[in-house]
Amino acid sequence: MKIAVPVANGKLNLHFGHCAAFDVFDIAADGKSVAGKSSIDAPPHEPGLLPRFLGEMGITHIIAGGMGSRAQSLFAERGITVCVGAECDTSDTVVARYLDGSLVTGTNACDH
Repeated sequence: MKIAVPVANGKLNLHFGHCAAFDVFDIAADGKSVAGKSSIDAPPHEPGLLPRFLGEMGITHIIAGGMGSRAQSLFAERGITVCVGAECDTSDTVVARYLDGSLVTGTNACDH
């Protein structure tokens, strides 16, 4: 499992398509702990680019505050699981909560 979290200033960025970077977490074989973390700069915003960009990096899961329905469909076509409605917190905290099943999600922060 490889999880991408859109970030700005070390915290989850609520608008997925306009984030500055992604924190990428390699998850251990047990599925419950982080084996490694890196950060990559996001490419310039362009419709349809991020599913291909992240898919080619081997991302299997995305945790976001908000994401448009079209983007969600494009990720699903690539077999990438998307979790939306996550609250703004550090990427480490968001991923830890996702892995232990305590991540609280609410309304998709994106309305398009």
